[in-house]
Amino acid sequence: MEQYMSSLDELKALLGRPSHRQPNPDDWDEVEQHIGSALPSDFKTFLNAYGSGVISGELAVFHPRGSSPLLKRMHKTHQMFTERRDRALSRGDAEHVPYPFHPEPGGLISWGYDYSGDEHFFLPCDPDPEHWKIVTMLHEEGCETFDGPFSSFALAFVRRLLDVDRYHGIEPEALEFLEPEDLEELVVAGEIGPVQPSFEPF
Repeated sequence: MEQYMSSLDELKALLGRPSHRQPNPDDWDEVEQHIGSALPSDFKTFLNAYGSGVISGELAVFHPRGSSPLLKRMHKTHQMFTERRDRALSRGDAEHVPYPFHPEPGGLISWGYDYSGDEHFFLPCDPDPEHWKIVTMLHEEGCETFDGPFSSFALAFVRRLLDVDRYHGIEPEALEFLEPEDLEELVVAGEIGPVQPSFEPF
């Protein structure tokens, strides 16, 4: 548990103090009844503190109570990906969707997405949700599996966006057509380069 809390504390330190929220212990009951398990505690602690929103302008996460409730989004996402997997299985081409989706036993459990078009899930690979892994379904096909917990995954996501060069995000072929002052304007505007850690509620 210490490992989880340390990555969670570091994530919160990078994102800054959340706006004051009054979480209700019952907020998660319907979601956890639906999936038949508790969700990882660091995930719930983070969402209880911050609510639904976007991490570093890129990673969207959902609380059970909000403009886009987590359970409603789970239903929609699980159905969409189950249909996609069924089509792949019928073609004999399931290598890009190796895991089933909830409510199938051991199925992936949706928790968010990013603006690059990737969907993020918990892989309930252990009876203890504190040991669940993270699976990212890549928008262009395929998936990647990461060791948990959620807070370590989100922290690595934030750091990856922060630790890039000044001109990250611009097509290499566009560089030859831009003057240095044009590039600097894009950097100052935050359109290219490192992304400062932030959390924007929605």
